[in-house]
Amino acid sequence: ADSGDADVELPTIRHQPEGLEQLLARTKFTKSELQSLYRGFKNVSLGVRHPKSLGPHFLRGHRRRSPSQECPSGLVDEETFTLIYSRFFPQGDASSYAHFLFDAFDADRNGALCFQDFAVGLSVLLRGTEQQKLRWTFDLYDVNKDGYISKEDMLEIMKSIYAMMGRCTEPALGASAPAQHVELFFQKMDRNRDGVVTFEEFLATCQE
Repeated sequence: ADSGDADVELPTIRHQPEGLEQLLARTKFTKSELQSLYRGFKNVSLGVRHPKSLGPHFLRGHRRRSPSQECPSGLVDEETFTLIYSRFFPQGDASSYAHFLFDAFDADRNGALCFQDFAVGLSVLLRGTEQQKLRWTFDLYDVNKDGYISKEDMLEIMKSIYAMMGRCTEPALGASAPAQHVELFFQKMDRNRDGVVTFEEFLATCQE
């Protein structure tokens, strides 16, 4: 770990009820990894111009910024998250999918992504068990958060994915492609044919 890690104290983050020890217990990151993640997270929340600030490369370390570049609140709003995420997909419109991702990370549903939300979600995606990763994905697809994936939920997700991919889809896909994808998804996942997919159905099918 670099020598600057020691003076990055997570308990000083405003709006953060958890400190470093609690995050060490809730995630599969080391202390130095969490400190590097936090430095980068603060830069992101100030609107840093480097889209790769938000992602797994944090784990390889992140250079220290001056205090004027660090976020005073430790929160990332949806607009900032969408702006950064969209830069990964310049060929399409990633705003809708970024909205769903933001909701999946925003565990307490307060409209702002705090560092704990980000660290816990990223830990699941990078180092969680297969079941934890599938649970996270299911919750992402469950757009209205009612505990089920409906065809309406999945259609919104698929439309957002196709919009995000834009001109990268080959061959070019027609307007009916998202709906067709949803039908295929339900043929495979909706085991009891009741029109919704439960987590148990989703898990069983994915683990086959």
